[in-house]
Amino acid sequence: MKLRIMISLSILLFLGIALGCRKAELTTEDNSTTYPDWTEETHSNNVEPNYEIVFEQNKVLRFDIEISSDNWNAMQDDLAENIGSGGGPGPGGGGGNFSDFTPVWKNCNLKFNGIEWYNVGMRFKGNSSLFSTYQMGNNKLSIKLDFDEFEDEFPELKNQRFYGFKQLNLNNNYDDASLMREKIGADMFREFGLVSAQTAFCIVYIDHGDGPQYYGVYALVEEVDDTVLDSQFSDGSGNLYKPDGDAASFAQGTYNDSEMEKKTNEDIGDYTDVESLYNIINSSERTTNTEKWKSELNAVFNTDIFVKWLAANTVIQNWDTYGVMTHNYYLYNNPSDNKLTWIPWDNNEAFQDGKMGGALSISLQEVGNNWPLIRYIMDIDEYESLYKTYVKQFVDEVFIPSAMQSVYDENYQLLKEYAYAEETDYSFLQSPGDFDRAVEELKTHVENRNLVVQSYLGN
Repeated sequence: MKLRIMISLSILLFLGIALGCRKAELTTEDNSTTYPDWTEETHSNNVEPNYEIVFEQNKVLRFDIEISSDNWNAMQDDLAENIGSGGGPGPGGGGGNFSDFTPVWKNCNLKFNGIEWYNVGMRFKGNSSLFSTYQMGNNKLSIKLDFDEFEDEFPELKNQRFYGFKQLNLNNNYDDASLMREKIGADMFREFGLVSAQTAFCIVYIDHGDGPQYYGVYALVEEVDDTVLDSQFSDGSGNLYKPDGDAASFAQGTYNDSEMEKKTNEDIGDYTDVESLYNIINSSERTTNTEKWKSELNAVFNTDIFVKWLAANTVIQNWDTYGVMTHNYYLYNNPSDNKLTWIPWDNNEAFQDGKMGGALSISLQEVGNNWPLIRYIMDIDEYESLYKTYVKQFVDEVFIPSAMQSVYDENYQLLKEYAYAEETDYSFLQSPGDFDRAVEELKTHVENRNLVVQSYLGN
């Protein structure tokens, strides 16, 4: 009897294992049936990011998004509740606190080059640009895509990727009639040897129940905490911060962990690296023992990279970042040297005199102690000299009028058809002439800035 029971149990165990294997096989088969476009190369996380396809240059890519009317309406209701009438950046956005508002995620399907991705996470993104675009009744909102945001609800799609990318940004080129400042700014920073996200031009169509609607020309922008760290640093395991709010100024009395948003290693509540930078930059030793202060600063902060960025950023007049606004940059604690490294972000407001009092002057003389990373560093003769060296290098090697005007012309020809096709309520352009004039203004801007630099350097 015991032998018979043991044999029966063995048979049941065997059948269970076999059925389990069969079930796994069926799951794989069901996956290919339910998601027919799924391939290792296009959808899995077992491949390296394919920059040649996703960020193909000299071409306008196309993204088609299909989302249910229920999901779309939920996203619209979320905006109305948080940044509806009377709302805005800061307290009171439609009854909530806009500064703490993260738009709701909903799932959609996305098509690119005839291939479909399934149940992709989609949400609106932005801060003042999101609020302003929404308040003016413009439907062309910036979008963040996350390809495995809904893997818990759809476990068969676990770790879905887009040619190796987990997240991507579709930026709406807010306040940029040329439609190219976001991309050109990022490209120039990288050309100058700085870390900066990859970008490409694209157009977006969205179908939320009534057929595809053209949403116009967007800038496709790589996510820093997804692939930038691994592709542009030798080690992507360090702490990445995206400061936002008063603490992002690093001014005396502003430090706050909660405004040093962690993008990596979030579960480790260790902010000692950014707090050390705050303490050192504001230390009294800056004036009492300058050499020691410089040594301690350079031990935690890549000062050279910061000054290099500051030079390029000031020349192109990118006002919507540090020095005028307390956002739009990252700090990465690079494991190769244990120094916080500056990473620029968000260039759509660059290449113009600016708002909010205007862009910084080339001399930076007006910058006060409320921006200590600029003021205190630039007060050191060694760093002021380094800044001038980088300013000259940038206009000599990157921001060259003849070269930039060729870039502007090439992009104009590339984008013209799609810019002219933008529609009312889905565009920041009032007419095709706005696009033409904006590109001409970029050409004038590079000439004028080179003259300003020549005057500053005494040439």
